[in-house]
Amino acid sequence: MILGIDTSNYTTSAALISRDGDALLNAKIPLPVKEGERGLRQSDAVFHHVRGLPEAARMVGEVLAAHPDDPLTAVGVSETPRDAEGSYMPCFLAGVSAAEMTARALGVPLLRFSHQAGHVMAALTSACRNEAADRDALLAEPFLAFHVSGGTTDLLLVKPDGERIFSIEQIGGSKDINAGQAVDRAGVMMGFPFPAGPSLDRAAEAALEEGKKPVRAAVSVDGLRCNLSGLENRAAALWRETGDRAAVSLFVLASVAETLAKMTQGAFERYGRLPVIYAGGVMSSETVRRTLGKYGMFADAAYSSDNAAGVAWLTQEAMRRG
Repeated sequence: MILGIDTSNYTTSAALISRDGDALLNAKIPLPVKEGERGLRQSDAVFHHVRGLPEAARMVGEVLAAHPDDPLTAVGVSETPRDAEGSYMPCFLAGVSAAEMTARALGVPLLRFSHQAGHVMAALTSACRNEAADRDALLAEPFLAFHVSGGTTDLLLVKPDGERIFSIEQIGGSKDINAGQAVDRAGVMMGFPFPAGPSLDRAAEAALEEGKKPVRAAVSVDGLRCNLSGLENRAAALWRETGDRAAVSLFVLASVAETLAKMTQGAFERYGRLPVIYAGGVMSSETVRRTLGKYGMFADAAYSSDNAAGVAWLTQEAMRRG
């Protein structure tokens, strides 16, 4: 089996992948955020990871004990946010320390990847299984990927790249705040708990079921770049005017979806009709998926948000290639 570890800014994650590539464990422990706050300082994130990793280790141990004939053969870990020079966040140090200790104690290889590469691999693997698509065939050719979360609104060109499995080039994104930030800020403003995406999505879906149509979406796209601060300001104004959680939630998510749709269309114009994988926590939204479904593939929600399974799948693929 392969063990994957990921310690993002909001989730302690551990995953176990079987020799057949099945996820036997996809454990995710959310980091606590105080009511009314919109995020965590890095020092607090590191502290909570240190506290959460023993619980993740317990879950890993239970699965390993249940499969005594399938020992760990490698460990993978996310050590940076992106595949870019100078990319760094202290929260990943907690996961790297745990991974190094585990790999050295067992005498197995340790492979290091970026958090973003893990997101792409998790979404690609899950989406291919959902669509009965050939993952190996997709990995052999360039494709587009969106990584949309609280920390990123990245449009990526992904190309095959030997031992690293693929290389990632950011070709577009947000010029100001990220999509997940806009969602979370709107949600906290309306009294939803952080992270606010699931609450907004439920409220937006309820609004659609009631037959409500969203206020005209706020979309500001220049080529492959977008601006989302205007969306945040308009959401605040709509909330002051109406006090309607469902209407504001629908407006925010519809605006994000239309923004990403326009960026996708721009990427098609520039790079051709490449396959598209949508990844990141924001891509868990049913409201967003409904708009973007005609352009590309989605992962199950468990593999769209932060997870260690993608890192484990990357590790397994790298080991397979030798």
